[in-house]
Amino acid sequence: MGLHGNRRHSFTVDITPSLLCSLQGNMGALINMQPLFLLFLLLKPLQFVRIYDPSLSDERREELEDYLDDLYATGPTKPPTKEAFRTHVIINSEMPLTDQDYCNQEMKMKRVHNRLHCVKEHFFLQAPYDDIQEICHNIFVQCTNGVRKCHRSREIVSGVHCALKSGTMMPFCEYTSSYREGWVLITCQWDDVVGEIIPVSVIDILAI
Repeated sequence: MGLHGNRRHSFTVDITPSLLCSLQGNMGALINMQPLFLLFLLLKPLQFVRIYDPSLSDERREELEDYLDDLYATGPTKPPTKEAFRTHVIINSEMPLTDQDYCNQEMKMKRVHNRLHCVKEHFFLQAPYDDIQEICHNIFVQCTNGVRKCHRSREIVSGVHCALKSGTMMPFCEYTSSYREGWVLITCQWDDVVGEIIPVSVIDILAI
């Protein structure tokens, strides 16, 4: 692992395969074993992380670098994007939606967290992204969970509600999984980048 600096005190961390393996394990053990890694956590700002491992594909390397960027992030929360909603909410897995371990598996696979902190609840929807985006054009309806206005689907949608059971940090978040089927309530906003209205969050799935 190498550390590079410049006169403005911004840094690049080079992650070797051996340290990368440690990063994907227990964070507490990592800090005990790698005192220098703890120093990196205290440095502000760490601009970006580069991973050097010829055995990794470009796609896998970029995925891991994004994961580490979340770990080191110190700036404001990233704004919602079309791709983020598609990645974190839309599901098309072979695991039955009624599986009691669904959320524990999918939350890790889709990296659903708030800068590695467990989120209190989350919804997965089994529907094409375009169908969910179309809901943004429906009229406003009264919402739930303290949200004033939502858009409600006209069609029945299947999904899974994940509620935090225990844990505070990834990967130790444990969730209860509840299969839901009904009308979806979502919030939307205009995205200047793609020039269209996009879904931002799923507020609830109203049972039939």
